Amino acid sequence: MKRNYWEKIAPAYDDEIFDVLHNDKKALIRSEIEKLASPEKTVIDIGCAIGKWLPVLSPAFKKVMALDISAKNLEIARQRYPEYTNVEYLRANMSDKKAKIPKADHGICINAILTPSQKDRDIFFENLKRCIRKGGTVILSIPSLESNMLSTVIATRWKLDQQILNKKMTSAKAQEKWNQIRQGNKDIDDVPHKHFLKEELQLILNMAGFEVSRIEKIEYGWDTEFLKPPAFLKGIKPWDWMVVAVRK
Repeated sequence: MKRNYWEKIAPAYDDEIFDVLHNDKKALIRSEIEKLASPEKTVIDIGCAIGKWLPVLSPAFKKVMALDISAKNLEIARQRYPEYTNVEYLRANMSDKKAKIPKADHGICINAILTPSQKDRDIFFENLKRCIRKGGTVILSIPSLESNMLSTVIATRWKLDQQILNKKMTSAKAQEKWNQIRQGNKDIDDVPHKHFLKEELQLILNMAGFEVSRIEKIEYGWDTEFLKPPAFLKGIKPWDWMVVAVRK
């Protein structure tokens, strides 16, 4: 996503953007952060937005670098958490080759690699390597393409939310949407967001200079997918991927 998208959405971030911290009921990401916690280490929160993870990161590390593309997001984070004096706020675009990005011992990146542009994602992963020291760990949450397709299949099979899913479109728009889907770009509120396959993540991170040590499902409730989830969906849940990878 471009900077103006995030600047525009910043004031309504709490209402508009999915809260991974709140919805990670098993606290998988928090548990991984606790394993890395050290008063001697630094951590970078890549795509920190309005700083929801700062109350977790600040007490656990010597220093937190809160990095985001949006100046408004960073200002909101500053205002919300003035008590965290070991946080440095930095504005940078991770999809810019010339971005000035600091190095940290470890990092988190929570649903920040969303751009539908392949070129921008490639640069993002290059910069991800740049900002984590060798031997350091990065924890990512990433939208799952498998989960998104499962939701689409269920919605189509049982005719859920049809007023949303069955919008009419021109042939040109349909072709554009198909081209996006082929790249793993699925719409969220009519905006294409990149979703990843599990094996795709392993391949990309390996090529970017990381060794994947763990991939887990962060499972959510079906109310995150459907307006009125049917009761028969018990036993399976939608999910994002949590990836733990070590910088080689």
